[in-house]
Amino acid sequence: MKIGAKMPAPLHPQAAKFLADRASLGLPVAGEVPISTLRKNTHLFINDGGPSENVADIQLKTIPTPTADISALVITPEGVGPFPVLLFFHGGGWVFNFIEMYQAPLSAIANRTKSVVIAVNYQKAPEHKFPIPFDDCWASVEWVIENAKTLNINPKKIAVSGDSAGGNLASAVALKARDENIELAYQLLLYPCNQKDTDTESMNDYAEGYGLTRDRMVYLWDQYLNGNADDKNPYAVPQSAPTLKGLAPAIVILAQCDVLYSDGKKYAQRLSEEGVLVSMREYPGMVHGFFSHGAFVTDSLRLREEISAEINQILGS
Repeated sequence: MKIGAKMPAPLHPQAAKFLADRASLGLPVAGEVPISTLRKNTHLFINDGGPSENVADIQLKTIPTPTADISALVITPEGVGPFPVLLFFHGGGWVFNFIEMYQAPLSAIANRTKSVVIAVNYQKAPEHKFPIPFDDCWASVEWVIENAKTLNINPKKIAVSGDSAGGNLASAVALKARDENIELAYQLLLYPCNQKDTDTESMNDYAEGYGLTRDRMVYLWDQYLNGNADDKNPYAVPQSAPTLKGLAPAIVILAQCDVLYSDGKKYAQRLSEEGVLVSMREYPGMVHGFFSHGAFVTDSLRLREEISAEINQILGS
């Protein structure tokens, strides 16, 4: 490190313990074993979010998309409705993870915002590269609008959200909604990966040893995109959009010790500069993925409360 250079921020003790415990498992990483093995291993972590809260109803629904029928977890809170609806696109680099991993935080948000939360199990890369995962997520918006009465939701209060790669998908869906003149209530972006730049400050500061690595992000982008052909497509790389004007209000969540910190901050700043209402929250010492680490990290539980408060303020609840 150069003399006088800024030191990376220190890890929160709970985040440090989480990383050490996970590293002690000695599980293989991408490139060492087939993707099928890595996907199987993610099911070891289905309870990372901690216990789920009781809600009025949880159902598994099927959504037709241009290339497949996909599943979605529909979480309905107590109450009469029609409810606001929050579509959630999960993280995992467009390649890994599944909707049940997020049931705990999503149930909490459903209860606190009196929203129906729908977690979408989009098709995964590299078997299904861009635009298929994006198309699946967009199809879920259309499905919600078409089935608003059956779902007991208010079609004028539709929002999109996601963490990491899911934040990319939510950002892209918000862009298309604007382009198609569909007004969203808000977009919730948790440490999104909206640009391919691997030479940012956080990419350099947290390149190794903080969970998600810089090399892993390069690998994941390669799995999702079709070479460089999609680099200027805003639905693939949202930061490449010529303008962000007219987008839905944004809640942007950043983990301080995360390779994607600079990415998310840059997107939030650009949204604000282009006239979009933005609330940006940074969580000191937290690492990538902490939204779903409620069993280990108390800031994950605090995040649920603070996200819900932000949502309620936007919705006027």
